[in-house]
Amino acid sequence: MDENHEISQLLDAVKSGDKIAFKALYDKYGGALYSLAKKVVTSDEVAQDILQEAMIKIWNNISHYDESKGRLFTWMARIVKNTAIDFLRKKSVRYEIQSSEAIVSNYERDSHMGQNPDTLDIHQHVNSLIPEQQQVIDILYFKGRTHQEASDELALPLGTIKTRVRAAMKELKRIFEATP
Repeated sequence: MDENHEISQLLDAVKSGDKIAFKALYDKYGGALYSLAKKVVTSDEVAQDILQEAMIKIWNNISHYDESKGRLFTWMARIVKNTAIDFLRKKSVRYEIQSSEAIVSNYERDSHMGQNPDTLDIHQHVNSLIPEQQQVIDILYFKGRTHQEASDELALPLGTIKTRVRAAMKELKRIFEATP
């Protein structure tokens, strides 16, 4: 049996509410989806939570998946990636909220100690890169796109994207090591 036909049958069964088919879908794609979540958040435990939350979203929204718009795995991967990004955004907002006393205390401490390493201006350092590297870093890290999406968006070979990222990261490392 052709794999596309097998996936199509599995998808039809999941859309009809078949939990066994959904488990088969998870067994087929769960490992790859977990790896994707782990690349975004790096923690095993958090990646597992994200995968679980994403699988619930997939189960609840499978009827919205349209085969004519793309592959099933791509659709599920987008849900996992967006769930992971949402987690990171919530986490960063939680850390940004401080009481007024903490803000004053941090301001007083920082004004006496010079630049706080926790508040380094990442964008300033990225802006010191050559334009081609800036563009790739912006798309991958600030916009949260994959290497393949950056390749498609910039109409460049995937290898070129990866080379520019490697060079940019090497330069950023040099800049950060040189920053007092």
